[in-house]
Amino acid sequence: MYGIHLLGEWYGCPTNEPLLTHADALRELCRRAVDDAGLTIVGDRFFQFEPQGVTGTVLLAESHLAIHTWPEVGFVTVDVYVCNYTTDNTQKAERVFKALEAALKPARKRFQAIERGGREIVDDEPRRAAA
Repeated sequence: MYGIHLLGEWYGCPTNEPLLTHADALRELCRRAVDDAGLTIVGDRFFQFEPQGVTGTVLLAESHLAIHTWPEVGFVTVDVYVCNYTTDNTQKAERVFKALEAALKPARKRFQAIERGGREIVDDEPRRAAA
């Protein structure tokens, strides 16, 4: 079982952008990005903070999308994780990530891609000493 986990920290997003301040707008963007990429939505939950900011998740048959906004400082974190159990969904995850990035327009960004899964380590296996 393998997957890809894409993590972004986006700085300098426009602070007056409704996508950063309104849960319904961000929910629509996220669902559209997931649909357009060909991933399967099984649910979602978005929460509007007062006086501003949004946190949301879209649950996917393939795993999840999570997003959090801090409009007062133009900051967004995004997390897209997909399993590649029966098919490689990596390109679909990348399309979701790029669509969100294009819409939220960060001036600066940090990005990490983490490959998930692989061989399980059993607790009773002998561990190799560091060379």
